[in-house]
Amino acid sequence: MVVGVMRLTLFLPENHSLKGKRQVLRAIKDRVRNKFNVSIAESDGHDMWQRAELGICQVGSDRPFVDRALREVVNFIESLGLAPLGEEQLEIINC
Repeated sequence: MVVGVMRLTLFLPENHSLKGKRQVLRAIKDRVRNKFNVSIAESDGHDMWQRAELGICQVGSDRPFVDRALREVVNFIESLGLAPLGEEQLEIINC
């Protein structure tokens, strides 16, 4: 079993409140969940309204599948155009 964890930083320069941030993140998370079979949640930056960190997790049987799936999720989030992407960190664990 292979577990992949992606930490993705998003910048939300247009937001001026936590409510606006929640709306953008909810849209991103809902669209990702509808298109991909991954777990996704806000993992850091809860009190900062112009920055968010998402944690995305994928489980699979082989490393290339997990890596490719997480890269597709990142590309999809970027294509939405709702928030510019910042730093991304990928960790793949063989269990």
